[in-house]
Amino acid sequence: MTSRLLMPVRTVLTDRTRGAGAPAGEVPGSTRPTPILDREHPLVTALVARVLRESEARGAVTDRARLQVAHGILVTAVRPVYSVEDRRRVSRTLRLGRGSCSQRMAVLEAVARSLGVETRVRGLLVDGTFWYPRFPKLRAFVPEEVLLAWPEFRLDGAAGHTSADGDKDAAGHTGADGDNGADASTGADASSGADESAWVPIAELFTGLGPAEHGGGFTNSGAETLFEAVARTTVDWDAPAACAGSAPCDLSAHLRTDLGRFSSRDELFDLHGQTLCRPARTLAEPVLGRWSAGAAA
Repeated sequence: MTSRLLMPVRTVLTDRTRGAGAPAGEVPGSTRPTPILDREHPLVTALVARVLRESEARGAVTDRARLQVAHGILVTAVRPVYSVEDRRRVSRTLRLGRGSCSQRMAVLEAVARSLGVETRVRGLLVDGTFWYPRFPKLRAFVPEEVLLAWPEFRLDGAAGHTSADGDKDAAGHTGADGDNGADASTGADASSGADESAWVPIAELFTGLGPAEHGGGFTNSGAETLFEAVARTTVDWDAPAACAGSAPCDLSAHLRTDLGRFSSRDELFDLHGQTLCRPARTLAEPVLGRWSAGAAA
């Protein structure tokens, strides 16, 4: 049985169960810094410079390829832990060298914005039982629902898949090639096919993945978190035909409420709060913030 005792008690919780407050229609993204995505901080600009250097060395010239490089760097540079501070600044996550799935996704968003790629997030309320495999002896303390900020990136000519908004992307990706500055213009402005840009969720940054060929689907157990999994196997919250039913990539059964899309994770947390209430975060963070993913619970 999951717990509501650790969750914020406020009106927005009732709204969540009804999906109230979800932005309607097309929600724009942005490349601007935010309190969480403090992309102008020296630690973030240093990371972006590293991404650009390694991208050049690997011949990664599109926005998608650069974000894949950035993802790979973060997998090794930021240790996965169970931190519960969703509003932590990206620069602090980099300084600590450890972060939750959500915090590392935020770092990737900050890198994307520095590269001129617009980002936004989809607010997902995920059933707490999804995290049972990680805390088999602590299930009574697992929140009833977990608020997840699922990033999306505005990419040009995203290769041959359906975007988060349902628009079919054109084959081939054209990024802001030739611009090596941390504040590159957006791909939509720099490419010749600007009208082909589409929103791509983080799970689709790595195309052509399938659970059968890549060691099975994501199980939310062991050292692999959602952040690592998106580079290895398909992860989907919407039960598409390709992985409907009981297929390993289908996580739709764990999704309680889709809160819609928000121009930033800051906006999402402003409207819907964090997963845990402040007293619970204060007590849990010193332990969970250092607890490595996959360590025995």
